[in-house]
Amino acid sequence: MGFDDMDVSTIWMNGEYVDWEDAKIHVLTHGLHYGTGVFEGVRAYSTDRGPAIFRWEEHLERLYASGKPYNMEIPYSEEELTEATLEVIRRNDLESCYIRPIAYYGYDSLGVSPQDNPTDIAIAAWPWGAYLGEEALEQGVDVMVSSWRKHASSQIPTNAKTTGLYVNSLLAGEEARRNGYTEAIVLNKEGNVAEGPGENIFLVRDGKILTPGLSQSILDGITRDTVITLARERGYEVDDNATISRGELHTADELFFTGSAAEVTPIRKVDNVIIGDGSRGPVTEELQSAFFDLVERETDDHEEWFTYVDEQ
Repeated sequence: MGFDDMDVSTIWMNGEYVDWEDAKIHVLTHGLHYGTGVFEGVRAYSTDRGPAIFRWEEHLERLYASGKPYNMEIPYSEEELTEATLEVIRRNDLESCYIRPIAYYGYDSLGVSPQDNPTDIAIAAWPWGAYLGEEALEQGVDVMVSSWRKHASSQIPTNAKTTGLYVNSLLAGEEARRNGYTEAIVLNKEGNVAEGPGENIFLVRDGKILTPGLSQSILDGITRDTVITLARERGYEVDDNATISRGELHTADELFFTGSAAEVTPIRKVDNVIIGDGSRGPVTEELQSAFFDLVERETDDHEEWFTYVDEQ
């Protein structure tokens, strides 16, 4: 579904609520030319108390932190961005949605240095279903190991969610889709497993759960942290600082992706090698069910992770 097919009307930009079709930037905006933007992907879920944003505070903290390596100071407080986001959801009459806050160096002068350019910020929200497809949540996805490697944190900070860096993700994901796969897995420069183009990855072996550590050049995903927490609460041993070789993907009992967009999505095949029995495994299913029970507020657990739109 394209944006023109959605019933959304309002975006917040630099302190003002503007019509969706008027949310525009100058063609000489610094962020357009040099990828100097930071952003978040956040979900709000429909609950019996109205729409609730999941882990908004953590996403907001990461947005500000992502700007630090680029000397980017966001000119609004966390409280101001929170109220703007809640109002965008209200004005678009959304019960559940995907939320995209983005800060970027704007228009004033054009050179590699952004020092003379303002920091602009916008917040949009729209309905968005399962990122990799509704059927993928149950049946899993087929993926390939990309020929493109994830850049190292010594080259570009990997724990900052930066717009320009997603060219790496685009290359890996489009390579996979050209070859008939749904998504990719990206290795780091050492040849170990890093992550998906827009997801973290988990491996299950003999009942133990492993996921690459931050030293493997991954983004410290908020859904990743959520699933680690849920798994440990259910008695699973979790190694969240694992080094996983490419070959271990093929011999895993289960694999799954996590992410704000992907949520918890099983991986059925890697490079046409069937993982486990070729269906969603029992550990993945348990954690996936726990995740959706949590975000849809079928349980009262982790109330601190939710910001209710209608109660602010």
